Amino acid sequence: MSQNISQTATGSVSDMGSALRAKKKRLGEELISKGLITSDQVDIALKEQKKSGRPLGESLVSLGFVTEAILRDALSEMLDKESIDLSNVVPDKEALDLIPKDLSVRFNIIPVSLDREKNTLSVAMTDIFNLVVLDRLRAIAGNRIEIIPLLSGESEISDAIDQFYGYELSVDGILHEIETGEVDYDSLDAEGDAYSQPLVRLVDAILADAVKHGSSDIHFEPEEGFLRLRYRIDGVLRQIRSLHKDYWSAIVVRLKVLSNMNIAETRAPQDGRINLNIRGHQIDFRVSSQPTTHGENVVLRVLDRAKGIVDIDKLGLHNDALSQLKLIMARPEGIVLVTGPTGSGKTTTLYSMLGYVRSIEVNIMTLEDPVEYPMDMIRQTSINEVLRMDFANGIRSLMRQDPDIILVGEIRDADTAEMAFRAAMTGHQVYSTLHTNSAIGSIPRLIDIGVKTDIMAGNIIGIVGQRLVRKLCPHCKTSHAATEIEKKLLGIWQSESLEIYNAQGCEQCAGIGYKGRLAILEVLRVDSELDEMIAEQVTLGKIKAHLKERGFQTLADDAARRVVEGKTTLDEVSRVIDLTDRL
Repeated sequence: MSQNISQTATGSVSDMGSALRAKKKRLGEELISKGLITSDQVDIALKEQKKSGRPLGESLVSLGFVTEAILRDALSEMLDKESIDLSNVVPDKEALDLIPKDLSVRFNIIPVSLDREKNTLSVAMTDIFNLVVLDRLRAIAGNRIEIIPLLSGESEISDAIDQFYGYELSVDGILHEIETGEVDYDSLDAEGDAYSQPLVRLVDAILADAVKHGSSDIHFEPEEGFLRLRYRIDGVLRQIRSLHKDYWSAIVVRLKVLSNMNIAETRAPQDGRINLNIRGHQIDFRVSSQPTTHGENVVLRVLDRAKGIVDIDKLGLHNDALSQLKLIMARPEGIVLVTGPTGSGKTTTLYSMLGYVRSIEVNIMTLEDPVEYPMDMIRQTSINEVLRMDFANGIRSLMRQDPDIILVGEIRDADTAEMAFRAAMTGHQVYSTLHTNSAIGSIPRLIDIGVKTDIMAGNIIGIVGQRLVRKLCPHCKTSHAATEIEKKLLGIWQSESLEIYNAQGCEQCAGIGYKGRLAILEVLRVDSELDEMIAEQVTLGKIKAHLKERGFQTLADDAARRVVEGKTTLDEVSRVIDLTDRL
């Protein structure tokens, strides 16, 4: 029987040929070892294979013993190659335009994403080792483009070809189609061929367009006579377009269907989540609806898992600040706080810190609202108010899970603060966020919440203050000699000459002058002297004077460094950080 099982599976998912033989562990054995099928089922499939001449994998699927998705994932693991589930994928229009439909039908492939920056073309295929197909794709895409084959199922690819080829996928094209054709609003939540409906494609096109532009939030804002669509890009809202009010009822239904909201409920706020693969990345959208005078306002927070975790050495910290942060994380117990307003990148910094300290030797557990970016080797839990799992009760539960490091999404009330400090006092390292204007401002904020100063002293080991500012576009930035006032704001001696930069605007940055964002950070390591000052309730003025003597670099200092380096502008820094006390 083992000799029969060793026959290579091809067909509906892949003809792996010599690659499968090299793996020694054959398809049937792999599926049996995982408990997905039995040896009897393999025997039946082998007999069916002899009658029909079809490959083993196709026989297993046709007999209903395994699904195409299970077979795809099993082969992916055997071959150590990436697979893709096309059911939640929105292909890149540019990639679809590159590969003709007749070629996709002939070879049973579908392009998923084209990344011009990395020069890669990701293609879903049933046979990822077919050199003829790969050579043909290289000839079309060009030698500079690397082809990344992704393992997928035959019927999945066929359905995707029917779904995405032949339909307009750009926002402008779909709007033109709607204006010139008839829209069936009742089919927006239907199964099957719903994608042929323009409004379904319009929602997908807007989501894909927002991801392409690097937006962090998508705002659907109904007004009295129209629908405003805005993206938050690099921390600033931009109006993308205005749509006719008639479209909104259908769009909001589609968004609710995708995010598993109640489409009949329009008078109460709702929350949901959408998971899609866009431009080759797994993207999560946190969806929130809010009733307003002109209809439901819907905002989507865009969570790109590929961008969510940044190596700590790439946060842009000054060498001294980075050393201070690593010293803080080296301490075995205590609380580390990351502070700043909403949207200042606190979660990204926290994940970077967890990525630095995680190892097989420590148990890291998190309590978040909700979990934004899944991480390996870290047990992550979302709070659930319905099940009475808030931050305070969640910490109590985590303490029984033998953690070494605990991440609490936010300290927002006295109960959460009490449990977080209790965890720190019992030998745990605790990471959390706090909404304050600066690192040193965390102390009065915690006192306001209800934390006693003698409990704070000795338990807070470090505080990180953070802001995000837009980066200058490197293609169009222009320089000028800094004025006397600008020198004062930057802390530069009057006699020194200094060139700083302005935002200009070009095609590369859509005429804005900025492209991307960078973090402005201050790292406060709490030493024994500062502990004593906190315990004695010394005024903030004296604490700031002590920190200045110690050489503490404030947010304003780090912002000035970034301006002098030519990374951003003084105007942009002044938008988020007060520099006027330097005058």
